[in-house]
Amino acid sequence: MTVQDGAKTIYLDHNATTPLLPEVREAMLPWLGECFGNPSSGHGFGTDARRAVERAREQVAELLGALPDEIVFTGGGTEANNLALRGLAEGRSERGGRIILSALEHPSVAACGAWLVQRGPLVGKPAIPARCSGGQMCLVLQGAWELVVLPVDGDGRVAPAALRAALERKAFVLSVMHAQNEVGTIEPVRELADLAHEKGLLVHTDAAQSAGKIPTGVGDLGVDMLTVAGHKLYAPQGVGALYVRRGVELAPVLVGAGHERGLRPGTENVAGLVGLGAACDVARRTMDGEGTRQRLLRDLMFDLLREAVPGIRRNGHPTERLPNTLHVAFPGVRGSCVLAGAPEVAATTGSACHEGDESPSAVLTAMGVPADVALGAVRLSLGRGTTEADVERAAEALARSWKAAREGE
Repeated sequence: MTVQDGAKTIYLDHNATTPLLPEVREAMLPWLGECFGNPSSGHGFGTDARRAVERAREQVAELLGALPDEIVFTGGGTEANNLALRGLAEGRSERGGRIILSALEHPSVAACGAWLVQRGPLVGKPAIPARCSGGQMCLVLQGAWELVVLPVDGDGRVAPAALRAALERKAFVLSVMHAQNEVGTIEPVRELADLAHEKGLLVHTDAAQSAGKIPTGVGDLGVDMLTVAGHKLYAPQGVGALYVRRGVELAPVLVGAGHERGLRPGTENVAGLVGLGAACDVARRTMDGEGTRQRLLRDLMFDLLREAVPGIRRNGHPTERLPNTLHVAFPGVRGSCVLAGAPEVAATTGSACHEGDESPSAVLTAMGVPADVALGAVRLSLGRGTTEADVERAAEALARSWKAAREGE
């Protein structure tokens, strides 16, 4: 833990990554020392490792309401998203088709769609605006596959009407994230999935931000594939999982041995997977109470900031939002300047994948937030270790920094 002038830094960047829970660390420790077998080995060391991996698979499945044999372990959320989209596209006997994404997807999903388009014979063909609904426009890119990007409303939600319009032409997959990593908006995944299934599409959701924070039962969401990223739910970095419903055919995106049902070659990261399983177990048992606690602290944070910073704006859906996520825009001051003046607060101006980029957030732009407002944005994401005292001290520091920046103009 870093220290500023003898005081603990207040970590409010849990949507970027989370610390290991003590229970997770304890579960992993044996697999970082005396337990070191290869799960593919036939002797006792290998058998013990294989049992540990399969127990972790059961724990992930229990969190998601899935069957253990529907869980494929990966090296993280990005790899899981690649396996879902590229694996599905390459596993189809019919080449080409329409891929539908939302405008707010994580780069690992958006880039997959663009990569598939660029592989086709029509590389370089310009994007084609296509009317979706309510005067909004979808973005269509064409290649061997056709990519349709659905617009979102001012709260960051995909309108079902936009999807209906996109489904007027044959498509094979819809991918829409469960909860947006910057503003925290929760998408109406079940409603969108039902519409997509009516037209014969498979549905993938990136639940990297939502797993462990809110319910992610695959039956309730109605999805065929779902991504989990370990480091977003207090497991170690470098491990993840993809739920793949029985009957869904994927092709591997990596080649090698036949690990993970032939979908993900490479010797398993036993310690990391044990940690992922332990984190999923903790989340399953404590999610409701912890979610309520963080929601109350999140709302307290906004109340304190709203009182101290006239004109501050909250971004994202007012109610359908992750319980830990508060995304605000400080008026008249860049978010990066507010954070620079409050070194005791560890937070970001947006997604960690783009931190350091001073241009307006692409997510806020897609939501129709004006550029001058978007540049004042700060994402504050609470976690299991966040206390009321942390929230009060952070709000005071951020407000003080904003006032100092305004007075120094």
